[in-house]
Amino acid sequence: MKIIVHADAEGAARAGARIVAEVVRRKPNAVLGLATGHTPLELYGELIRMHREEGLDFSRVTTFNLDEYRDLPPGHPASYHAYMEKNLFRHINVPGQNIHIPDGRAEDVPAFCEVFEESIRKAGGVDLQILGVGTNGHIGFNEPSSDFRSRTHLARLTESTRRDNAFAFENSETTPPHAITMGLGTIMDSRSILFLALGERKAQIVADAVEGPVTEMVPASVLQGHPDVTVILDEPAASRLRRVARV
Repeated sequence: MKIIVHADAEGAARAGARIVAEVVRRKPNAVLGLATGHTPLELYGELIRMHREEGLDFSRVTTFNLDEYRDLPPGHPASYHAYMEKNLFRHINVPGQNIHIPDGRAEDVPAFCEVFEESIRKAGGVDLQILGVGTNGHIGFNEPSSDFRSRTHLARLTESTRRDNAFAFENSETTPPHAITMGLGTIMDSRSILFLALGERKAQIVADAVEGPVTEMVPASVLQGHPDVTVILDEPAASRLRRVARV
């Protein structure tokens, strides 16, 4: 696990975007795993800039998103379909048929999850998975006590996660209680992982995830067992780490 700390969120996001761009340039048909939320917004903005100004080409790229809320239609402004379209896909040239986001309205959820896993396998596996982390340690929507071997599944969200995500809804009560998410085992199958965390709110969980014990109560701690993880932080997010390299 390589841990790199930048002075601010903007520098961290640019560094993360450079890692993504390097993968795409080296392998034009790369498979990218994508995250949502506040954390990757600046990273996606930098990728858009690279596409427009530097010709970064996504025309052969395939993408798989980590998760989507259960029963939320793609057109809902708080859906991750809408988030990805607004913040990345409409601005770059990734083909629509190469975009895979869990279907929150799937009638047969277990069958859909199997198809999603099979789609990842048919694409050759994820080359680079982008991850953020929740304040309780979740990655994707794999909440504390999630099985490290889990595959794509329907997850029940904790109250803390619903509160953290309530900004996109009227309040935590109207935040969906379930989501379809890649499992921890699915995430760990990725060839490489880019773990991005920003802000003082994430400082303790970052320390728990990367320097604490590996435990299912901190789902992100499973990443300590992955052979190729780059952790990019800003100074506030790194403030509780004991051993870091700063740039």
